[in-house]
Amino acid sequence: MSEFHGKDEAGGADADREFELLAQNKKQVLAHLASLRRELFEAEASAGIGLHIELLVEANQKLVLAALAAQAQAPAASAHADGSQELREANQHLVISALHAQTLQAQAELALSQQRTAMASVAHEMRNPLTPISLIAERMVRASSDKLPEMRAMIEGQVQHLSRMVEDLLDVARASSGKLRLTCAEVDILEIIQEAVEACAPMMHKKNLHMDVSLPDTPMSVNGDRIRIVQIFTNVLTNSAKYTPCGGKIALCAEAVAEGLKVVISDNGIGISAQALPVIFDAYVQDTQAIGFNGSGLGIGLTVVRQLVEAHGGSVTAHSEGTGKGCHFTILFPLVGSAS
Repeated sequence: MSEFHGKDEAGGADADREFELLAQNKKQVLAHLASLRRELFEAEASAGIGLHIELLVEANQKLVLAALAAQAQAPAASAHADGSQELREANQHLVISALHAQTLQAQAELALSQQRTAMASVAHEMRNPLTPISLIAERMVRASSDKLPEMRAMIEGQVQHLSRMVEDLLDVARASSGKLRLTCAEVDILEIIQEAVEACAPMMHKKNLHMDVSLPDTPMSVNGDRIRIVQIFTNVLTNSAKYTPCGGKIALCAEAVAEGLKVVISDNGIGISAQALPVIFDAYVQDTQAIGFNGSGLGIGLTVVRQLVEAHGGSVTAHSEGTGKGCHFTILFPLVGSAS
């Protein structure tokens, strides 16, 4: 009998040690999760990671607490094999939760790294127009009067370029914070598309690009913001022109479909790689081959396009067969009826 009691006491001691170890693991993991939560909140505030990361952290913490709560209900002195198995499973849950937490931390660090890269790109791109503005301003002091109109036009062009970048950055920020506002009215979208085509004509002419436009003959109305719709099509056309070699072709074809007006803008340019295609509408994304072909820009023009199209209740997709095979963007706008 004494031998039995000795084994029973030894088993209880082992169980107590294992519960003590589990309790220590609980404290370590919860401390790690608390530290991670603080880091993620800081990252979210500066990089806009999103609410879903907070929810994932909370889900992981609930998993840990649930596993520990289940173990706390077991008798502290239990030495049965099934009790030991439950302890091992609880420890496995803790390890899994810690690994999930590390993954979230890595995601936060990646987002912060991307933000730093984006800010460096913004600083570089905004400095580019300022340099010629400064040089031209210095030359204007000594230039003859007949040169002044040309210099003024050059400065105005650089200021407009800088203004477009600032507006795109503001639009991305407004959309991220839910402050993007549209002034909508019933407008003829075909007339607006033609306006965007005309606005891009100088760039097309400069690169000797052939532009083919096909629009329905009947006016088509949408409930939209005229200025923003011009911005949508100007951004897409500019993107195609930017990444199409001189002498290339760009086509814009619009047609009425069951869902509304479908507009396809295609080109025979450098195309989009398979790696970049799924994220081409994400902010600050630039395809590696695009940077090599034309490294200017912030990588947010298409982000603004998607945000504005979706704000109008439409959709936009991109497709490319790969490098050197061109690409096409399909924009779908819901119609509210034809103009009489």
